[in-house]
Amino acid sequence: MADITSLLATYDEQMRGAPQNLPAGVTWEQDGPVVRVVGRFRGYVSAPPDVGVLGAELDRLIERQRDYFAARGEAVEWTTRGHDLPEDLPDHLLAAGFTPEDQETILIATASELPAEAVIPDGVRIREVAAAPDLHRIAAMESTVWGQDMSWLGDDLIGRVAAAPDNTTVLVAEADGEVVSAAWMVVSPGTEFAGLWGGSTLPAWRGKGIYRALVAARTELAIARDIRYLQVDASDDSAPILRRLGFHAVTTTTPYVWTPPRP
Repeated sequence: MADITSLLATYDEQMRGAPQNLPAGVTWEQDGPVVRVVGRFRGYVSAPPDVGVLGAELDRLIERQRDYFAARGEAVEWTTRGHDLPEDLPDHLLAAGFTPEDQETILIATASELPAEAVIPDGVRIREVAAAPDLHRIAAMESTVWGQDMSWLGDDLIGRVAAAPDNTTVLVAEADGEVVSAAWMVVSPGTEFAGLWGGSTLPAWRGKGIYRALVAARTELAIARDIRYLQVDASDDSAPILRRLGFHAVTTTTPYVWTPPRP
């Protein structure tokens, strides 16, 4: 039986704070208890489990982040976790004009306890990619899945691979030359963790085991590198699959996003 409290404490200790493997042009800076990341498709604020300020002081901290990115004409995301303190942090973000996006579940598994042999569906090929054209093809597939322009993702992946080729592994699942799904693993240096991202699949190819195959393929890579833990921010669609594979839900995560008003 997994010790959820211990898993969550390890996640908080190792996976929150200044980010690693930043692409060229992306930087971070400290502002009191939080870290803000600048130069992505939108800004990002990383906070500790307990921000450590309350009331008016918390409002000023949030407003500084909002106003910093407002001066740049950029949106900013402040991602909360379900166990974060103070408990009224979401209320203060809402009061500052931030809007919540969909809640996801943070799941963690010990890599060595997961299935590591990918069962690939007939007609599907999984391969590792790093070239810009393939990464742009992934962005095009994601745009189709989500019904919005996600062309920024191609540039983001290109930057990640260029910045840390040993710590960023991108996989595509193809059928008849078409990208039908894609996923990537990002190793966090100095920690016991790698994050599993992506996994979106074209509607016609869902329910065939591609998502599970991509998880298994990345698990195999993680085990080969002696990575202890795999972490996923999972949607309601993905979370049940991951639980069946051996992942454990430790908390939830909700992005709060502020977007500059249209001119």
